[in-house]
Amino acid sequence: MKFFNKVSDFFGFTKLKEKLFRKDQAEISEADREYINRIKGQNPFGIISMFIGGVSFAFGPLYVAFPIITIIFCVLTFGTFDREKEDNPWTFIIGFCLALIGLFMNLGGVVHELIF
Repeated sequence: MKFFNKVSDFFGFTKLKEKLFRKDQAEISEADREYINRIKGQNPFGIISMFIGGVSFAFGPLYVAFPIITIIFCVLTFGTFDREKEDNPWTFIIGFCLALIGLFMNLGGVVHELIF
């Protein structure tokens, strides 16, 4: 996990996550802010990974670029996962696995009847 944290810090994904997804909540009280911070949420990069993993599964057998980009994205952003603030890393794992399936289908020349 330390390796993934270092990779995400090196590419700046941790700071990007903090800037984009942690809004300043000046209009609410301190007690409400503490309560909101205690609730675990999902990592936004994990949700993106799972979504593009689904796209890689659907179109990966035809276009090999989708699974490759998804696998690289999952590896680079997995280090942004914080066990204290976020619920689980399964969104990263599901996206990664779907991209692997799309890649192996492309390499094997198999096309599923999902869309076409």
